[in-house]
Amino acid sequence: MLALGRPVLGQSGQQKTRVFTLEEAVNFALKNYPAVRASLERVRAAEAGVGLARTNYLPRADVLWQANRATDNNITGLLLPQSIIAPISGPVPIATSNQSAWGSAAGLLFSWEPLDFGYRGARVDAARAAQNRAAAEASLTRLDVGIATINAYMTLLAAEQTVRAAESDVQRREEFAKSVHVLVDNQLRPGADASRADADLARARVSLARAQQQDAISRAFLADILGIADSRVEIQESGLVGGMPGSSPEAAPVSANPAAKAQQARVEESLSQVHILDRSYYPKLYFQSSVYGRGSGLDPTGKFLGGTEGLAPDRSNWAVGLTVTFPVDQTVQDLTGQLGKAQASLEGARKVAENTPVELEAAHSTETQVRARYQAGLATLVDVSDAESLLVQAEIDDALARLAVWQNLASVAAAQGDLAPFLQLLPGKTKEGL
Repeated sequence: MLALGRPVLGQSGQQKTRVFTLEEAVNFALKNYPAVRASLERVRAAEAGVGLARTNYLPRADVLWQANRATDNNITGLLLPQSIIAPISGPVPIATSNQSAWGSAAGLLFSWEPLDFGYRGARVDAARAAQNRAAAEASLTRLDVGIATINAYMTLLAAEQTVRAAESDVQRREEFAKSVHVLVDNQLRPGADASRADADLARARVSLARAQQQDAISRAFLADILGIADSRVEIQESGLVGGMPGSSPEAAPVSANPAAKAQQARVEESLSQVHILDRSYYPKLYFQSSVYGRGSGLDPTGKFLGGTEGLAPDRSNWAVGLTVTFPVDQTVQDLTGQLGKAQASLEGARKVAENTPVELEAAHSTETQVRARYQAGLATLVDVSDAESLLVQAEIDDALARLAVWQNLASVAAAQGDLAPFLQLLPGKTKEGL
């Protein structure tokens, strides 16, 4: 397989690092995820099944040759059809014997069904229906893997943004704690302020550790989906965090969704099986011809000829005949609702993303002003701590709000059954499509 991600030498032992854009990650997963490859093999098997069903139209020729050594203790009487006791031809001897002789047989049977009342055509149609169902399920698998990859990518990107916001928060609180300790050491502030600043710094470090833990889990999950769990995955932000998409993909009918197509293909496959059963009650007409020969180490009187007599057929026959035998014997609605919910979530995410920059700007301004008021003795440390908490939350909200728009946009594309329009909107996308 040709990897789309760019491999880089990792820093821990022999572990390699692969760097992916979102589109590269989706394409890589669609080419390497085991479920996708298995679904494609099922499609190939179904295609071969169509060819196999068509061979029923061809004449059939069976060839037989056998040699044996056996006794000839024949008996008069009926034996019901079975596959255990071998039949014997010839006269019934007066007495039984353990003496054996060679026997041989060779033959050719030609058989052709000139008329089947649509039975073979029904079997070919059923094979085609199975092929269509396998192809629809393969498309559905690709869609599921694609949207799972997008979600995992977005989750990792959100985790990285959270780590960066937490790191900035720790840095700000470290600087602030140092300034508070200077004021306390100079007896310009009570000692409680220093304790509170240390507590806030410790809490920020705990939040950073948890964010880093979530980042590692998200990174491992994405690597697992890409099928490279032994490598470290790095992602390129591109413009996903810096801005929102300018437009949405064109609306597509949910009936084109692979889930709807797969369900319809299953229905058509079941109907084709019913058609086969309907045609199985019609008579079957076979034209047959046979040429065969037999050899025996016994003469017509039952005398053993000995030696190698009977190893080669010495009497032949032919036959031509005609044989006739008479046998006796809600998906689209769900997708519409899914699409409506995805579109509603997208609109909500856009409104949230439009307001988070205002929140972030206000939080920055508040934090700067409160810090200055504290330095001037006009605000308490609690005020500064609250402003710092407000700022870090605003930074996280602003980053995640834009990612939420992209993620909901991907959900809308998944509900419509095609991720290609979504990938076309990605900033700096590559030319290669799904």
